[in-house]
Amino acid sequence: MDQSKDLLRRPIWRFIDQSAYGPGFNPIYSFAADDALCMAVGAEKSPSTVRAWVHHDTVVLGIQDTKLPYLKDGLQVLKDAGFHVIVRNSGGLAVMLDEGVLNLSLIMPDMEKGIDIDRGYGAMYALICHMFPDAKIDAYEIVGSYCPGSYDLSIGGKKFAGISQRRLRKGVAVQIYLCVNGSGADRAEQIRAFYEAAKRDADTKWIYPDIQPEVMASLAELIGSPQLTVQDVIIRFLQSLKEIGGPLEGSAMTAFEADMFDGYLTRMIERNEKAFG
Repeated sequence: MDQSKDLLRRPIWRFIDQSAYGPGFNPIYSFAADDALCMAVGAEKSPSTVRAWVHHDTVVLGIQDTKLPYLKDGLQVLKDAGFHVIVRNSGGLAVMLDEGVLNLSLIMPDMEKGIDIDRGYGAMYALICHMFPDAKIDAYEIVGSYCPGSYDLSIGGKKFAGISQRRLRKGVAVQIYLCVNGSGADRAEQIRAFYEAAKRDADTKWIYPDIQPEVMASLAELIGSPQLTVQDVIIRFLQSLKEIGGPLEGSAMTAFEADMFDGYLTRMIERNEKAFG
């Protein structure tokens, strides 16, 4: 884990906070923003950047999910339950975002030899462990969770977070969704209902998770701290990043990044129009 921590040591980290934009903040913007930041950081136009983001009542599908045989039925289940649905520009499977789920992106330049994928995951894992030193946090696939992966983060066998990576040109974005509060099982039950309607008993080319809601929980549930808020976790995150990684400065997107953002946003909109027809 020490080698992974080395990735976090930077001359400066820039912090962009988009965690309190409210229900009107379109989640498509977040995926376009990370691509724009990845491009700018990789081109050495911007320093290493961390972005915090929260979206309300949204289910984000992976590209693989759009191949489900009864996708329209699954989408209707989510819409009837009050969720906005988008498809992201990367792999993985469906995840739920709401006001109790904090997303964090660590965006770094790829080094000359390239950042090993496991080191990227390990850096985020090390940071989360530093944030909650009293909790025994494990990193392995939690079977029965939604969007399962080898870097699912769990406490006592119950998943509260998942990590993904996005690589663009010479930039690397390591992204995590953290279920901070609320019911992890209730979120999982909603995703289970989506897959039940969208897949049924059909044989599919891709493997989709058989979701067991009881294997998922929120941090608040797992550490016995019902008052834990997204803002509490952001503060812990910034303190830990400063202790491990170096100085922090707050900032907005630059003009160069805003220009890149417009192009990536157009691509995201087109991807979603194509996926949902």
